[in-house]
Amino acid sequence: MISFLEGEVVEKTPTHVVVAVDGVGYEVMVPTSVLAALPAGGHARVYTRMVVREDAIALFGFATTDERAFFDMLTGVSGVGPKVALSFLSALQPDAIRRAVVAGDADALTVVPGVGKKVAQRVVLDLRDRLGGPSDLVVTGPLADVREALVALGLSPVEASHALADLDPDGREVDDLLREALQKVGR
Repeated sequence: MISFLEGEVVEKTPTHVVVAVDGVGYEVMVPTSVLAALPAGGHARVYTRMVVREDAIALFGFATTDERAFFDMLTGVSGVGPKVALSFLSALQPDAIRRAVVAGDADALTVVPGVGKKVAQRVVLDLRDRLGGPSDLVVTGPLADVREALVALGLSPVEASHALADLDPDGREVDDLLREALQKVGR
């Protein structure tokens, strides 16, 4: 695994850069924002992710570890390969992607070339929990006891949050709330 490259940028094209490190030139595909920021002929550090396929080995480069982490998350979504993930990071900054996902705004993600409504919705659904969307429900009182019981019964924290999402705790016993939450998850 190659975590980063530090060397001289010897070539820039619209899709990639070549970084010379100790006499070896590494071709690295980068988002347009990184391409614009890298100095031709200058010294640079590029954080990388190596993707191995049966027909190719490719390096993808990023200006920050945050961009690289977003690339990893995006490629973990079904239907989003490395080139589409790179398109996401070319069209939007990581903070803009994070805001759109947490807000559930799939339309904001369709500005990415090659990304339609279905892929954008899948990205929102798959990444919302990981980016701290509404499933991160902060609970107190009887709902906290129900959440703790659900997790103790084997539900993930995310599943427990989904089960608690529409429960109204006003004047109800913990046992009743737990029963209703279990019915919602089908257990």
